[in-house]
Amino acid sequence: MGLISKIIPTRRRGDLGEQAAARFLLAKGFRILERNWRYRQWELDLVCRDGDTIVFVEVKTRRAGTMTTPADGLNRKKQTRLVKAASHYLTKNDLWDEPCRFDLAAVIDTGHGLDVEHMENAFDVSGMNI
Repeated sequence: MGLISKIIPTRRRGDLGEQAAARFLLAKGFRILERNWRYRQWELDLVCRDGDTIVFVEVKTRRAGTMTTPADGLNRKKQTRLVKAASHYLTKNDLWDEPCRFDLAAVIDTGHGLDVEHMENAFDVSGMNI
């Protein structure tokens, strides 16, 4: 593991991961509508548009070689928080008639750069008791 990977604080690594994810999604043709959107205690990392679909993208950044993957951070509790945040976003922007989905941008800090993997429909909201 490279020296850079060891000395970057977790918060800074997360910020760099979000920037890398945004660049990656832009290159795929997504439009970034919001970054770090907040409403009270709710937060959405990236809100994008992919064609006619509103996409709520959770960005999880991890160092290479750690015991957990970025996807491990998207547990049921986090999913519930994302759905609640998205509900507030849709209400505040009057977008309930728009199709939407939840994606994950998994970012790995290799010590030499950041690798981004994009997972569409990272979880299913049907059956969630929100």
